[in-house]
Amino acid sequence: MHELSIALSILDLVEEEAERQRGRVAAVHLKLGRLSGVVKDALVSAYDMAREGTSLAQTELVIEEVPLLAHCSVCAADHPLVSIQDLRCPVCGNPTPDILSGRELEVYAIEVET
Repeated sequence: MHELSIALSILDLVEEEAERQRGRVAAVHLKLGRLSGVVKDALVSAYDMAREGTSLAQTELVIEEVPLLAHCSVCAADHPLVSIQDLRCPVCGNPTPDILSGRELEVYAIEVET
């Protein structure tokens, strides 16, 4: 379960920022794409387990799921894809190798109370 190592890395990053800001972290905001290779529920469970007994025990993990979006060169348009197993344009059926979003695994905000 690599989600535990990811959760521990997130907590390390957040702890460093809390020390720098000299405050208490209330929430961590994370963008998570469907192609990131991370299972949301497993990450939430791992995060809950990893934060126990730490100074971040009350810190909330807020996950924003990023949709899978690709550019179709045939349609010359961006389209949300229905499945990660079928990377084809939902309009014309053309393969869409140009993925615009959906790979994210990014801490994009940390709420710190000073």
